[in-house]
Amino acid sequence: MAVVISPVASTAVETFLAQRSAISGASENTLKAYHGDLLEFISFMTLHKGAPQGLKPLTQINLRDMRSWMAHARSTGLGARSLSRKLSAVKSFYRWLAEREAFDPTSILSARPPKYERKLPRPLAEDAALEVLNTVEMQSIHGWIGARDTAVVTLLYGCGLRISEALALKGKDAPLSSTLRIFGKGDKERIVPVIDLAREAVDHYLRLSPYSSDPHTALFRGARGGPLNPRQIQKTMQQTRLQLGLPATATPHAMRHSFATHLLSAGGDLRSIQELLGHASLSTTQTYTEVDEARLMDIYNRTHPKA
Repeated sequence: MAVVISPVASTAVETFLAQRSAISGASENTLKAYHGDLLEFISFMTLHKGAPQGLKPLTQINLRDMRSWMAHARSTGLGARSLSRKLSAVKSFYRWLAEREAFDPTSILSARPPKYERKLPRPLAEDAALEVLNTVEMQSIHGWIGARDTAVVTLLYGCGLRISEALALKGKDAPLSSTLRIFGKGDKERIVPVIDLAREAVDHYLRLSPYSSDPHTALFRGARGGPLNPRQIQKTMQQTRLQLGLPATATPHAMRHSFATHLLSAGGDLRSIQELLGHASLSTTQTYTEVDEARLMDIYNRTHPKA
């Protein structure tokens, strides 16, 4: 059954999202997710309360109402992680609304997210990461394509780029200098050092590529000359991991995880790694300390004579 949302509530959501986009530079995907989450929340409250939820009714929602919404969401099969994300969207909206309408949002902000086990990144061992770089080129019979895929994967591991960031590079970015200006999630800008291995891999690809470099088009080209599809790199990584006998977690993104974990193991500090990865929150980067601790405990349990 379609639920009619109060025009006033709908306008409030649109205004909140517009301001969030302008102030924090939230990505289009984030804004779209927030929009869906908030309309879903207001729709539930409309049915739950039996009346349209204008601004005044929205300010009167209590903790019991919040618990009813969360229980309903879980009953539909929604996972704890997804519900936590939705709750975060609702709380962000209510912080904004409370400042605008001058009411106490404690009943909403005090709602606790469900507990869930956070998944740790699954990096490769250092020798495995190097084997990947040496094997990627073998996955294509066309030399330039093998060189292209090697260059992309080297940027993921050597510079900690997301695959979308590597494929967003333009012809004007080459030849690569000692640093790259990267625009990540939410269009957040960061400066990333470029290691010699990555520069050499990109130079090698450009020498072999049958397509001339254009400053305003994609640096990495597909077989027909258009922008390279990330699916091709995912497919190449899948073939590589099968050849090397690596686990299914050996994905393109695992190379970025490996970059961070190996830097941390070598003595890198969390703040620097946070900046290199473009994480908005240090808590996201801190998951790599848990990975390192888990790795050390595994080595301890396997090798200590009294373990």
